[in-house]
Amino acid sequence: MTWLLGQRVLKRSFLAAGVALAVLAPIRLSAESLAATLADAYRNSGLIEQNRAVLRAADEDVASAVSTLRPVVDFIINAQRIYTGNEPGNAIPSVSSNRAPLTAQLQATWLLFDSGARSFGIQASKETVLATRQALLSIEQAVLLRAVTAYFNVLLTAENVSLRNNNLRLLNEELRAAQDRFEVGEVTRTDVALAESRVAAARADLAGARGDQVNARAEFANAVGREPGNLIGQQRLPGAPASIDAAIQVAMRDHPDIRQAQHQVASLELRILQAQRNLGPTVDATASVGVTDELDSGAFREDASIGFTFRKRLYQGGGLNSAIRSARANRDAARGNLLQVQRNVIQDVNQAFIRFQVAGASLLASRERVRAAQVAFDGIREEATLGARTTLDVLSAEQELLNARTAEISDGAEQSIAAFELLEAQGLLTAEKLRLQVQIYDPTVYYNLAKDAPASVSKQSKELDRVLKALGKR
Repeated sequence: MTWLLGQRVLKRSFLAAGVALAVLAPIRLSAESLAATLADAYRNSGLIEQNRAVLRAADEDVASAVSTLRPVVDFIINAQRIYTGNEPGNAIPSVSSNRAPLTAQLQATWLLFDSGARSFGIQASKETVLATRQALLSIEQAVLLRAVTAYFNVLLTAENVSLRNNNLRLLNEELRAAQDRFEVGEVTRTDVALAESRVAAARADLAGARGDQVNARAEFANAVGREPGNLIGQQRLPGAPASIDAAIQVAMRDHPDIRQAQHQVASLELRILQAQRNLGPTVDATASVGVTDELDSGAFREDASIGFTFRKRLYQGGGLNSAIRSARANRDAARGNLLQVQRNVIQDVNQAFIRFQVAGASLLASRERVRAAQVAFDGIREEATLGARTTLDVLSAEQELLNARTAEISDGAEQSIAAFELLEAQGLLTAEKLRLQVQIYDPTVYYNLAKDAPASVSKQSKELDRVLKALGKR
């Protein structure tokens, strides 16, 4: 009787093991790829849109700088009443006459020469635009890396929930087997209590795994801009550089943070030249035409004038020299920042490269662990059919196999994320370099329309308005 009951328990355990293997088998469904996820993250990112607007503001700074070299035209209307006294020296005399002239005037002022100060300001603004473009690429990299991490975390948590579910089913089978064997006197109450404890722990682990899955899906929705669908589990990883030195060479050449810092230094170098030229003379031309109507007398007068003004500031309390020293200090600070950025990038490349290598080694070890656990499980199950192993031995071996598979899944996700972190550390994690199926944002389109500060009635300004209107509808 005991032997027959044991065989029934074994068969039930083997059936549960078969269910476990079926659950672990990959299920092919219609699913979305990582490339599609990254494309949506690129399209839906509010952070990228925000920094595109910051870039357009920098483009307009170039237009503002260009406009300072053009004439300034003012339309002026002046109305006043003039009282004339008949006794000189009396502040408020008896009024002998008064006038009420109304003047309308068109006045233009044009800077002809400023020692090149404003030209250097334009060049500095252009360098700032280039730095802001690189900042936008850095933001793009961060957005895409966050989407990559969210993608693989959704996959990882889904697999963990599946494995925890299956683990709980196996432990319930173990508990029922222990109870059956206790009834026939093969085991003690301690064995049953141990099985009950393991079931309770498995339920707690399953609840935690489901919570992690909810959090992972919420992070995915935030990073990508939509809820995750059926994600493809297997991804071909991007190629890794041959060595750390090769990765560093790429990063020093392509990383947007380094390029941004370099353009910031160049911009501040030009600001020094601008501050120095501000010590030089300036020449302005002024022209005006106007009409004056004496409202009281009815007299009407037209006038026009043209003139040139040479100005050389001799003293400003040390303010001009202080501006030069301040510009040099800002340039020195930017140089220090460039050095630190370069060091940070090198450190990030080192860490990302080592993490990728460690993740690859861990994944190989996990696969070997799965292989060994599978061999052990098959052997123990075969021994159990011969009576040399107990049901608990079979289920414990199955538990070890599930733990090995869990580690394999975690290490696989770790390697995938590490591969894309290495791309990001080199400055290669952009929509263009990944060849995502998206409309790549071209920062030169808006810049080319705005850089010349077109007049509001020009064709170029109307094109600029259409671009802004299109951007507002996105």
